[in-house]
Amino acid sequence: MKRQTGSSMKPLAVLAPAISEKLITNVTVFADTPTTFTDYNGELYSPTNYDGYKGSITLRQAVESSQNIPFVQIMENLTPQVSIKYLKKMGITTLNEKDVNLSLSLGGLDEGISPLEFAGGYGAIANNGIYIEPTFYTKIDTLSNKTILKSSQKKRRVISKDVACILKQLLTEPVIGSNGTAKYCNISGMDVAAKTGTTNDNYDKWLCGFTPYYTAVCWFGFDMNESINYNHQNPAGLIWSSIMKNIHLNLPNAKFEMSRGVVTETICRDSGKVANSSCPNTFTEYFLKGTVPENCTQHSGSNLNNKSNQKQTNSNKKTNTEINSTNTNTENNSTVNENDASPTTTQNNTANSTIQNTTTNTVPNTNTNVTTNTTNTVQNNTNTTNSSNTSITNSITQNNSLTNNSVSNE
Repeated sequence: MKRQTGSSMKPLAVLAPAISEKLITNVTVFADTPTTFTDYNGELYSPTNYDGYKGSITLRQAVESSQNIPFVQIMENLTPQVSIKYLKKMGITTLNEKDVNLSLSLGGLDEGISPLEFAGGYGAIANNGIYIEPTFYTKIDTLSNKTILKSSQKKRRVISKDVACILKQLLTEPVIGSNGTAKYCNISGMDVAAKTGTTNDNYDKWLCGFTPYYTAVCWFGFDMNESINYNHQNPAGLIWSSIMKNIHLNLPNAKFEMSRGVVTETICRDSGKVANSSCPNTFTEYFLKGTVPENCTQHSGSNLNNKSNQKQTNSNKKTNTEINSTNTNTENNSTVNENDASPTTTQNNTANSTIQNTTTNTVPNTNTNVTTNTTNTVQNNTNTTNSSNTSITNSITQNNSLTNNSVSNE
């Protein structure tokens, strides 16, 4: 099953490659205003936001409420060709030449992506940048405990551990931010990263996310496209939340670990630059070394003694400058409208877990080395309702220095 992804595509197609290429940081400022772009076929492309425009905003704010314009602006600088190279490394196999356009940034795809492949891509972020090919089994033993078949999974690094660390922190914003689209995904005592996705006419609903224990991807929709109207909620998110909160019940509290190549700085919310003693509204932000912005000049004050490593000079000219695109472009494929507010839940754990309604139990590889983590997959029966079949597809992957398991209910 392959479906359009909506805004759940943004972390894989835009954020991971653009942060890796040092085109953006979490405080890069964008002009979130009505914009017309010129696409690769020469046609005009005028994407819109689901919940209006917010003017000058940072990348973190754009991720929080899932604004569309900034992500198309990033894709214009990144180029779809570079994005697709990263996506293929993350295990996405269904992209073709028709996807070389700006709507790739918003999940407007020719064929779509399966929840299983999507879970593998998100699992790469949770596994500190290492992609592990999903599998439906770990090994097969005889009654006498002789192993006759053992899974051999492909593993490869697709982004650095530092970039994965930045992404994890950034993707907590939809969960903890006041305007977050996935606030219902919050799990007590756990760091949760999540991203919602909705396609045109509400045909597809997604929730993709992870904790330090598990990664889960859930899609909700109809076999034959029908608009989904579920009390203004995201049913995929509700399923995600229900399953993952249950899985985490007896697990120790856990936070996303920091990486050595990541530094923190106190940032002025008004300027998006390193705050001084006079900045009235500040927050802590995460940066790759060498991408920390300049000092704030909007307020006059003395330098703060930040807890981070020594401030690095920003070697990237595009970082922390306003990207205000005035190009023209046309809408391709299924352009995504988004600002979902639906629940979800995920987990990544070393202990064996039984997931409700699954037909097979997964036996995770207990190797704690990220490079040898295993992704196991269990396929479940399809749940159908209404006269038109409704498919609910979940993919759950065990992540990080723990192991990675995938479960697909289709």
